[in-house]
Amino acid sequence: MLKGKSGRHQQIWSTVEKVPRGKVATYGQVARLSKLSQQARLVGYALHALPHGIQIPWHRVINSKGMISFPANSDAFKRQKNLLEKEGVIFVKGRIDLNVFGWKKYNKTPLPIYKSMNKKREKIRCAWSGTDPLYIKYHDEEWGVPQHDDRKLFEMLILEGAQAGLSWITILRKRENYRKAFDNFNARKIAAYNKRKTDALLKNEGIVRNRLKINAAVLNAQAYLNVQKEFGSFDTYIWQFVGGKPIRNRRKSLKEIPATTPESDAMSRDLKKRGFKFVGSTICYAFMQATGMANDHTKDCWKYR
Repeated sequence: MLKGKSGRHQQIWSTVEKVPRGKVATYGQVARLSKLSQQARLVGYALHALPHGIQIPWHRVINSKGMISFPANSDAFKRQKNLLEKEGVIFVKGRIDLNVFGWKKYNKTPLPIYKSMNKKREKIRCAWSGTDPLYIKYHDEEWGVPQHDDRKLFEMLILEGAQAGLSWITILRKRENYRKAFDNFNARKIAAYNKRKTDALLKNEGIVRNRLKINAAVLNAQAYLNVQKEFGSFDTYIWQFVGGKPIRNRRKSLKEIPATTPESDAMSRDLKKRGFKFVGSTICYAFMQATGMANDHTKDCWKYR
């Protein structure tokens, strides 16, 4: 038992110790589970009184609105936010979605943050999907689903390359613009783009206006057509790197997912040899995850199977 100024402080500290990595609890929730109902303020006092050198996950306690209680520009706020983000907790406009990251222990009595789930329980998803409807739709309907259509495989390869240095949600929001700008990813048309066309693309605000990435799309279209000619289809070629069937991983959390694998290394090397650009191993592994060549849905996600 942790030693503190009072038995109530000890109860609170012991409860906070149990909040798992990647989850958060509210002050009121900690108070209730410490058998100190209606004393949420006491939780804050107890954490403030934590003796120096005692290590408990104080940063996993937030307010009932899903927000950090410290002033937004304070060092304490920045420290707590940094610790939570390192554990995979996602902030959207300064808030944490308690339906996703809320602590669900003690399941006999529904926690306050889960009362809305009694009628219709929310699906549990990979933590990276957050709360953005576009991200959730992509996670539920596309990410990790085996893809064998050549055009769609080519599209994803170009988009993954466009993402380099950016967030995937940025590319998702621009995807329809990309389809219009790049002739719905018709490789034959893209392979024939001239300087006038690529200069026009550089002025298109709906896509990532990076000359290297735009030129890479043209080179990749040409290399893609050569692969189709050699193997009969791009699908046959690209799926050989996983033996023709998805790699089913068993990840418990995002921190277990690697940036690269031996398969993505081999894919990257071969693509580069064939003239493809923006196909480093990290990009190749993201492509493998997106097209279902590797199933990296975490074990708690409803899509894991």
